[in-house]
Formats: sequence, structure tokens, C-alpha cells
Amino acid sequence: MINELALALHGGAGTIARARMTAAQEQAYRTALQSALEIGYAVLEAGGPALDAVEMAVRSLEDCPLFNAGRGAVFTHDGHHEMDAAIMDGRNRAAGAVAGVRTVKNPIQAARLVMEHTEHVLLAWPGADELAKEHGLPTQPAAYFFTQHRYDQLQEAILEGRVRLDHSQAVKEPAPLVEPGAFPEDPKKKMGTVGAVARDRYGNLAAATSTGGMTNKRYSRIGDSPVIGAGTFADNATCAISCTGHGEFFLRAVVAHDISCLMEYRGLSLAEACRIVVHDKLAPVGARAAWWR
Repeated sequence: MINELALALHGGAGTIARARMTAAQEQAYRTALQSALEIGYAVLEAGGPALDAVEMAVRSLEDCPLFNAGRGAVFTHDGHHEMDAAIMDGRNRAAGAVAGVRTVKNPIQAARLVMEHTEHVLLAWPGADELAKEHGLPTQPAAYFFTQHRYDQLQEAILEGRVRLDHSQAVKEPAPLVEPGAFPEDPKKKMGTVGAVARDRYGNLAAATSTGGMTNKRYSRIGDSPVIGAGTFADNATCAISCTGHGEFFLRAVVAHDISCLMEYRGLSLAEACRIVVHDKLAPVGARAAWWR
């Protein structure tokens, strides 16, 4: 039986008001997203697995400086980059993830390396970088990941004494929660976590997520993106999920797995499970999140 192909991707939480975005800026985002979509979907059309499709789509977005992943990753308080990524195979729940990597050109490749070539699920810096180097994954010096607008964001955040989410909503330290409010609409600051989910012709699902985390983050903070069940999850029996938003909320709610559980144990549709988690569980505690059918 040949299943209907499906691929969905995202470039991070938040929205940009059209009045704040030039035609050139809008086109740049659309071009980058369309390119990633076409790259991933070409894999599916050629009969390739969902796992390859999500990896290739996310790699494309990691290579684009418009997004907070890979080349466009935000700066930490100490002025370097700490990138997280995860990938999961819905066929058998195999998963791999990396946290805080600094030199790997495409963190999502390192996440898949962990899944396929180790007995582990999640590796952190410096070990994750060492593993990637041992297996010949492309690495880059710090200068490759530098972008001026991200550096400027860091300077602003340091002056304010705050950390900023990938969609640049300011968060006072050390308060653990963000007060509800609209996402900022500055197109220079709307650059976020990336992710993709897919279904191949055999009905297999896969999910992948990659992020640079928070601007001005300290103490090797890690969000939900590389945590299986929180920001990334895939199971052929239910769904494939890639999250974006304030990671601390998604970690506490184990969002991705909760959606899957609502489908598995209560027989809910994906849309209804997402609605319950986003509106009934995340919103009441002040989290900002969105979902798409």
C-alpha cells in the first residue's frame, strides 16, 4: 500500500506584521522555507524514507542565516554558540539528539549520528562535537556562525540584563516564567527554531528539530528541542511532532509526547490533541504556542 506523502516544516514561533516587513524580507523567508520544503519533499517523491526527508529539510534551514539554527544561531552570554537538535524515527521510536554543540555545521546530522552509531539518545558538548569529528561530519569555526544581527541582539540583551527567546520576547532573569503577551514583530528579530515532520509512502513518520536556543543564555541552558518527548517526537501509531516556543514550558508539559498520548489513549485526532495541549495546558500557565493542521 502506498500512503499519501506529507511534509510540514516550521521556522520558529512568532509572527511578523506585514507592515513591519519589506517585500524583500518576506521573499527571503518564503524562498528559504520553500527551498527546504522542496528539498525534503523530493526525498519522499523519490521513494526515500521520512527520516531522510526531515533531516534534509532541517539541514537546509540550518544553512540559512535567517533562522535560529546552525549558521543563524543566537549568541550565548559568553559570546559563542550552543546548538541543540533532535531527530526521531516513527517506525521504532529510535531517536538521537545533541545539546550545546559548537562546531558542527549541521547539528541535525550529529543528532542522527547519535541515533545510528551509538547506544545513546542524547549527547552534549564537548562529547557530541568529538563524536561528530570522529565520524567526519562537517565542522566550522566560530566565524561561520557569526551574523551581525545576532551579535547586535546579544549586546541589547546584555544591556537589558535579559535573555531572549528565539522569537526575541524578553525574559527577565532569573524568573522562570514568561508573562503572556504578543510576540514582537520586528522582522530582524523573528528568526527561530526550525523543524520538520514527514510521512513517506510506506506510512512511516519522522520528526526533526534544531535550534540555537536563547540569546544571552547562561550556564549551558538547554530547552525542549533536543529532549525526546518534549520538543520532538514521532511514532507511526500516532503522529510526528516538532515544537517551537518557550522551551521551559514544553519541557514541563512534555508537550510532544502528551499529544501522542492523547491520540493513543483517548483516540483523539491530531487536531484535537494539539488543541487541548496548546489551549488547555500551555496557555493557562502563560506559555506562548501555536499549532497548524
